Amino acid sequence: MAIRIGLLDAGAMGAGHASAYARLPDVEVVGVFARDEARAQAVAKLCGAKPFTDAAALIGQATVDAIDVCLPSAVHAAFVIPALGRGKHVFCESPLALRLNEARQMRDAARRAGRLLQVGLLMRSVGAYAHVRDAVGSGTYGRLLSLATWRLGSYLWPGAPDHKAHYGDPSTELMTFDFDAAQWLMGRPAWLSASVVRMESGTPGEISALLAYNDGRHATIAASGLMPSGSPFSTGFRALFERAAFELRMVFDDDGPPRSTFTMAGETGPPSPVALPGRNPYEVELRRFVDCIEGRADPELLDVERAIDALVLSLVTQRALIEGRIIEIGSI
Repeated sequence: MAIRIGLLDAGAMGAGHASAYARLPDVEVVGVFARDEARAQAVAKLCGAKPFTDAAALIGQATVDAIDVCLPSAVHAAFVIPALGRGKHVFCESPLALRLNEARQMRDAARRAGRLLQVGLLMRSVGAYAHVRDAVGSGTYGRLLSLATWRLGSYLWPGAPDHKAHYGDPSTELMTFDFDAAQWLMGRPAWLSASVVRMESGTPGEISALLAYNDGRHATIAASGLMPSGSPFSTGFRALFERAAFELRMVFDDDGPPRSTFTMAGETGPPSPVALPGRNPYEVELRRFVDCIEGRADPELLDVERAIDALVLSLVTQRALIEGRIIEIGSI
C-alpha cells in the first residue's frame, strides 16, 4: 500500500517535493496546501493531488499517513506539532526552527506521539558530502583535518533574484545546513567564534564562524546574503585530509540543477574529477523518509535531534557576535 502524504506549501520548495514524490512509485500525495488556491492547484497537478486552502483540513484527513512541511521556518511548530498530535509522521524542511524552545517542543511532540519527525538536512543526501563521509569512515586518506564551507547569496537585497521577504539571519537561514554537515563529518566542536559584516540597518549580512576541536582540527563556515544581485547563489566545501583534499563547487544559475564540480587532489598529480552517481538530493531524502515510515531505513540520519544540534550552533554564533567572545559549546 502506498504511503499517503499531505504537503504543506506550494512555493518553490513545495513544488520540488511534489515532483520528487511523483517519481516514488509507493507514494501518493493526497493533498497540497496553500492559502492561495491557484498556487495549491498548480503544485497539486505535479503529483496528482487535491488542492487545499485549509491546512488543518488536510492534516486531519484520515487517509493521510504523513505530513511534509515546507512552509517558512518561523511557522513550522504551528503545523508540525498539530500534525504529530493527529498521529501523522512528519518531514520538516530546514531550518527546523528559529528558536531552540520551538525545536525542542517539536521533538518532544514526536516522542510523545511515537511518530517520526525527520528533517531536511539536505547536505547528508548530496553525493559529494556522502562521499567525504565515507572517506572519513574508511580512513583511506587519513584523518579529516579541516573543513571549509561557503554558502553565498544576495537574498538580503530587495531587488535580488533570490530575495525572499521571510528569509532571516544568515546564521540560521544559511549556516544551519553547514553546521549540520560539519558535525556529521567532524563531530561536535569544543569552541565557536564568529565575525560579521552588517548592513546599514545593523542586520547581519555576512558571517564567518570558526569551529575549533580539542584535538586541533577546525571548520570554517561562511555565509552571505550580501553578494551583488547579479551574482548567482553558490555553495561548496573544501575537506582537507592527511593525504588528500576534496573540493565541491556548486553554482545555481536558474531553477534547474546547479553547475557542479567535485574534485580530489592526492599526494601526486593535479586535482581530478570524482565521479558520482547522478541523483536528486531532495528525492534521496524523501525516499529515505518513506523508507523509515515503512521500517526499511534507520531514522537516525535525518532525526530531529540532529537538526537541533545544528540550530544550537546557529544560535551560539548569534551569541558569539553579540558578546564578542569565543563560546565554549559544552556550556550550552
